Amino acid sequence: MADLRGAPAAPVPVLSAPRSRRLPNRRAALALAVLGAVALAAVVAAGAALAPEAARVDFAAKGLAPSAAHPFGTDWLGRDMLARTVAGLSTSVLVGLAAAVASSLIALALATAAALGGRRADAVVAWLVDLMMGIPHIVLLILISFALGKGLVGVTVGVALTHWPSLTRVLRAEILQCRASGFVAAARRLGATPAQVAWRHLVPYVLPQFLVGLVLLFPHAILHEAAVTFLGFGLPPELPAIGIILSEAMGYLSAGMWWLAVFPGLALVAVVMLFDLVGGSLRKLVDPRGAQE
Repeated sequence: MADLRGAPAAPVPVLSAPRSRRLPNRRAALALAVLGAVALAAVVAAGAALAPEAARVDFAAKGLAPSAAHPFGTDWLGRDMLARTVAGLSTSVLVGLAAAVASSLIALALATAAALGGRRADAVVAWLVDLMMGIPHIVLLILISFALGKGLVGVTVGVALTHWPSLTRVLRAEILQCRASGFVAAARRLGATPAQVAWRHLVPYVLPQFLVGLVLLFPHAILHEAAVTFLGFGLPPELPAIGIILSEAMGYLSAGMWWLAVFPGLALVAVVMLFDLVGGSLRKLVDPRGAQE
């Protein structure tokens, strides 16, 4: 395009990118979320398949350094550390998944009660949130796990009961914003009960935030499960959990068997980062502004 003198006109700056340029960002975020979920499912499936190999004892191959036959080496009983690490990650992922789902449901129930139950219910929920956030997670988790007899149930319940306050605050704010919207007011004028308003309007409104919060709770649940198990208040020693592997490895580091702690620790960090990647991708898909970054 040219001006009146025949010279080419300067390009007009684009204030908003067209949809064809913005869409790949959302596709990339969706692809990362799907790939992360598939990788985590593969870890769980591989851990279940390698469980017999992780428990197999071979005294003729004990204390071997990493090699082609044993990439992660072997422990003091000759057990393959790669199989034990994958099986431990599978256990940790399942425990973290169960705890995160339970904790997220607690947060959703309390946030809904605080937003719809009046001032007294809101005050009670706010007091519970402040109380839980004022106590260190690891201390309360140890107390709950010990009171329930430790083990798989104790550590899962402990993690679930200590990780809901932050998500409760987020969901409560979203529900209050939705309650003040026009379509909720119209539903009330049409005779909808509070339960119908909550189920048909409020819960679908906060469902994206709920799912993102659920995914982001996974890393915290896994790390706290590993920490409690490492301290001896979590899963039983016969389970190949990462916390148990790291706890047992502490007694052999002075003998030069560094691979017993390094590779399981790096694997745990990789799984936590993978959870964070999935959560960040879902957040970009939910947040309209974040999706264009």
